[in-house]
Amino acid sequence: MSVYAIGDIQGCYDDLMVLLDHIDFNEQHDQLWFAGDLVNRGLKNLQTVRFIKGLGEKAVVVLGNHDLHLLAMAAGCRTPKKTDTFQDILDAEDADELLTWLRYRPVLHHDETLGYTLIHAGLAPQWNLDLALSCAGELETALRSPRYNDFFKEMYGNKPTVWSDSLSGYRRLRFIVNCLTRMRFCDENGRMNLKETGPPGSQSAPYLPWFSISKRANIDMKIICGHWSTLSYYAANGVFALDTGCVWGRGLTALKLDAIPKRITIPCSGRKK
Repeated sequence: MSVYAIGDIQGCYDDLMVLLDHIDFNEQHDQLWFAGDLVNRGLKNLQTVRFIKGLGEKAVVVLGNHDLHLLAMAAGCRTPKKTDTFQDILDAEDADELLTWLRYRPVLHHDETLGYTLIHAGLAPQWNLDLALSCAGELETALRSPRYNDFFKEMYGNKPTVWSDSLSGYRRLRFIVNCLTRMRFCDENGRMNLKETGPPGSQSAPYLPWFSISKRANIDMKIICGHWSTLSYYAANGVFALDTGCVWGRGLTALKLDAIPKRITIPCSGRKK
């Protein structure tokens, strides 16, 4: 069996099919890990989600910020943006089934055998694996609660910006969701800057890419993530970043999780009208 981790698809179903053909994906034997943002800005969101859901246990999905935005929209807790393109899912006859499936996806996946941890964006420098798993579990419980709408009403916002064990309630959950699905830059104390989205080197002082914090508690982990298209492919410091800007017409990347990881990137057509 081969395991491939794949970066942000964002509704670019046709490009995903090309990538799977390129790696000779075998649904009977192989497994795909998706680093979040299955949807939005591309134009075939419904086909993308239906296909990945149909893979069953052959697909491991963690939620990204665009996936959560779709769920918040469906729950009536957010108004659409001009750039949103997932109305095809909201209008589908199987919308409730697809959205429930999506809401029950994890926000962090750790594989003890392979030794990799899959997230969408980043980890707070104070978080080791045990704390990251615990915090992810708190967020997943909120998403799967019968009162998940209450969480979506409180999910948006950039504060608090730094982790503390004393955080509680929705402030604690908001930090967790921002860290796992939106984080790019933070300072040495883990204070997040969620406003800057450019590549490393474009940020203001004293911020650094989250994976460049020298004393982060997760430095010994092998982490796969997406989210940061301006970073593009990155493999250092135990981090493999796979968002190579498919929806922007750049590339879609898979990482084969062998003893020596192998990168496969195909050129993408990007969003088509």
